[in-house]
Amino acid sequence: MSILEMFQLNGKNALVTGSSRGLGAAIALALAEAGANVGCHGKSSQDAISGRICRLGKKSFYFSGDIADPTTHSSLIEKTITEFGSIDILVNNAGTIRRAPAAAFPQDYWDELIAVNLTAVFRLSQLAGQNMLDRGATGKILNIASLLSFQGGINVPAYAAAKGGVAQLTKALANEWAAKGINVNAIAPGYMATDNTEALRNDPDRSRQILERIPAGRWGEPGDVAGAALFLCSSASDYIHGHVMLVDGGWMGR
Repeated sequence: MSILEMFQLNGKNALVTGSSRGLGAAIALALAEAGANVGCHGKSSQDAISGRICRLGKKSFYFSGDIADPTTHSSLIEKTITEFGSIDILVNNAGTIRRAPAAAFPQDYWDELIAVNLTAVFRLSQLAGQNMLDRGATGKILNIASLLSFQGGINVPAYAAAKGGVAQLTKALANEWAAKGINVNAIAPGYMATDNTEALRNDPDRSRQILERIPAGRWGEPGDVAGAALFLCSSASDYIHGHVMLVDGGWMGR
């Protein structure tokens, strides 16, 4: 197999959660452009991505559901298998953030963020992994972690706790499934120009402080993550297991 062929996903069936916009949309399109059929998911009823994937000549669908609802997890995996016949790639991208000082952090914020950013990642990975193991098939599971998998942040205790958990869950699943041909890895994006960072980008002082620390000198864009995601979902990464890849413009090396 040539190096270019290693990046091709022809015949693969993927699911990308939280793919109606932002990082998830960029990742879903990248996988489709590489040849995969891609199921898309979002919390809203609006979908602009699955149609674009179909126009690329690949199969797609859009599933609207709240990832905090446990019933959504099994429904998503079942929908993917019903539509495509199997699930070969899972990208756990869906996430949310709430900001408040730790001393006043509301319980409902905590419960929501742990449910969306950590519990859903485990349950979807578990369900997809079961299908791959039952079929005796190789597969790729890619989790979206964060710089706050390594750092504590400010006013985001639940988000930091969940994303720290995502990094450790990635390693735990890789330890069990690597020998079975299932790669479990994660990407830790830096400061990206997405909905989750809108509050930071709209704060002139905080935005300036962030940009001053990023060696690349700019906020990341969804497309900056798409290439890394394609690599970790393709055969080019077959010997990479339990890795959390930074895509941060050099932030952590500063």
